[in-house]
Amino acid sequence: MNNNYITIYGFNDSIAYCEAIGLSNCLKAYASNASSESIESIGFNPNSGYVYIALENGIQICSMLGREVEFLVTDFDSGVEYFYENYEEAENYKLI
Repeated sequence: MNNNYITIYGFNDSIAYCEAIGLSNCLKAYASNASSESIESIGFNPNSGYVYIALENGIQICSMLGREVEFLVTDFDSGVEYFYENYEEAENYKLI
């Protein structure tokens, strides 16, 4: 039997209200835009304040303090992060 698990990083024993709302928003955006993509990780980054779903295709779906989601692509050569309002824009960046 093959068991697959997704570990959730960066949260303590409970999730604060804003982070829970943000994670909910990220999951909704994943379901609407990228449900065919594999999830690499889910978590909370205490340095940035973002909850995120990192996809194996290099796009992250993220939300800060329960706000609307943003789609993040990192240029691994330069380290620059690009935030987009929709998934299609993030996908188009990856094609450049």
